[in-house]
Amino acid sequence: MKIDVLHEPRIEFSNAKTDIDPRRGLPRNGPSDNRGLRRVRLGFVGLADDVQATVGWFSKLEQFIPAKESNSARFRNWPGLKKALNAEFLMEERHQRHINASKYELFFKEAQRGQKFGELVELFEDEISGLYGDEAPDCIIVCIRPELGDLRVINPGLTPEERHALEMLRAEEESDQLALFQPSPDELEAASALYTMADDLLFRTFYRALKARIMSDSQAVPIQVIRRDTIDRPDDKGHSHATRAWNAAVSIYYKAKGIPWRPADLPKNVCFVGVSFHHMKKRGGHLVYASVAQAYSTDIEPYAIKGANIDHSQKWDRQPYLNEAQARDLMEQILEEYEKRAGVSPDRVVIHKTTHYQPEEEAGFMQGAKGRVANCDLIWLRSTSFRIVRKGTEEPWRGTLCSVDGHNYLFTSGYIPWWNEFPGMHIPAPLEIGSMNHTDIAARSREILALTKMNWNSSDGITRLPITLLFARRVGELMCELSDNATPNPSFRFYV
Repeated sequence: MKIDVLHEPRIEFSNAKTDIDPRRGLPRNGPSDNRGLRRVRLGFVGLADDVQATVGWFSKLEQFIPAKESNSARFRNWPGLKKALNAEFLMEERHQRHINASKYELFFKEAQRGQKFGELVELFEDEISGLYGDEAPDCIIVCIRPELGDLRVINPGLTPEERHALEMLRAEEESDQLALFQPSPDELEAASALYTMADDLLFRTFYRALKARIMSDSQAVPIQVIRRDTIDRPDDKGHSHATRAWNAAVSIYYKAKGIPWRPADLPKNVCFVGVSFHHMKKRGGHLVYASVAQAYSTDIEPYAIKGANIDHSQKWDRQPYLNEAQARDLMEQILEEYEKRAGVSPDRVVIHKTTHYQPEEEAGFMQGAKGRVANCDLIWLRSTSFRIVRKGTEEPWRGTLCSVDGHNYLFTSGYIPWWNEFPGMHIPAPLEIGSMNHTDIAARSREILALTKMNWNSSDGITRLPITLLFARRVGELMCELSDNATPNPSFRFYV
C-alpha cells in the first residue's frame, strides 16, 4: 500500500490573493471579481408574513453576527455583508410579491392528497415571473414554509406499469449501494449521489418543480429558496445565524453574477466534464435514461448540455452507458460550446463519470476529441467499501490518496487540519478513482480535489464530489420535471 497526502488546493480571491478557507479568505481579500462595492437587487416572493420576516433577516446581514458553534476555526463570525463580500443587498418594496394566502392554503391541502400540485407551483411561478423585465432583481428570494419545503408527492404522470418499473429500478439502485458496505445514513446519502435515482421520477418535490419551471423562461432570474425555519430557528438548533448568513450570502452573490472565489491550482484552458444519467419519461410514455454533461473551466462560466436519450435496456452491469455515436456526439457538443464561449479549443478535456467506461464510450469520446483536443482523460469515480483507520484520534486526512494493488482511493472527505475537525459522524469514505487511458492518477486526484472546492452554494469550500458530477446530478434532477425535448438552462447559477 502506498499512501500520500495531497496538499489542500488553494482558492483565489481579489488581487490574486489565495487561501484554503472561503470564510477566512473573503474578509481578508474580497471576492475574486471585486471591482468595488457590488449592489445586489433582491426580489422576494412568498406569503406576506414570510416575506416580511425574510426581509427583516436579510437586513441583519449588514451587521456583525457572532458565530455560536464551538469550533471557531471552522465556524467564523459573520463580519457583515460589506466586509465579507464588499456587497450591499438592495431590498425595495417594488420587488416584493405576496402569495394569495387563501389559494395557498387550498392548493397546499389538495397537494398533500396528490391534487393541484401543479397549481401550487404555478401560484409561486406567476409571482416570480412578474418580477422579470428590464428592472428585474439580480436574484429572487422565495420564502416558503417548512411543510412546503418537505412536500413530496407521487408523480401523477406515471402509469401503474411505469411506477412499478421505476420501483424495481429503485430496488436495484438501493441494492447496488448496500452491496458496497453496511452504510451509515451519511454514507448512503453520499453513495446515492453517484447513482441514477428512480426516486427523481417517482416523486415530485415543490423545490425541484419550481426551479425547473422558473429556469425555462427566457428572462429567468436565479432564485434562492429560504425556508421560514432557517430564519426562525434559534442559534443552538443546527448552524448558528452567522453560518446561515455566510451560506446564504455566498450563494446569492454567485447567483447575482458574482464570483466569490476561483480555483488557484487548476490548469488554464482545460475543460472538465461530468457525465451522468437520469430517468426521464418521454411524451410517448416510454421511460428512458437522459444523459447530461456539465463542463467546468477556469476560463469560462460552467455550462450544461443535454445528451442523448438512452433506452432502459442499454445497460451494462445494471448501469446505463453511451454507445459510440452518442459519446462522439456529446463530446462534439461539449467542444463546440466551449469554443463558442472561450473563443478557442481547450488544450485538454477530462471526463468524469461515476461508472466504468464501456468500449463504445471510450471509442466515441476519443473520436469526438480527435483532431480538436491534444489530450483527453477518461476518469471514473465511484463509491467503495475501502476504509483506512489511523492510529490516534484523527481520521484519515482529506486529500489522502491510497494506492493498493492497482486500485486508487481518494479521500475528498476526512479530517480537516485547518478546522482541527472531521465534519462527520462515521469513518471517512473515499472515492475509488480509475482511468481508461494512461494518466497521472496523482495529478488527476489533485484536480478532483480542487474541483470539490467550487460549490458556491456553501461557504464551507468543501464537498465530497467534484463540481463536475455535483452539477450534472442537479441538472439531471431538474430534467425529470422537463419534457423530453426540452433543453435545460445551461447556467450553473440556476442549479446551486
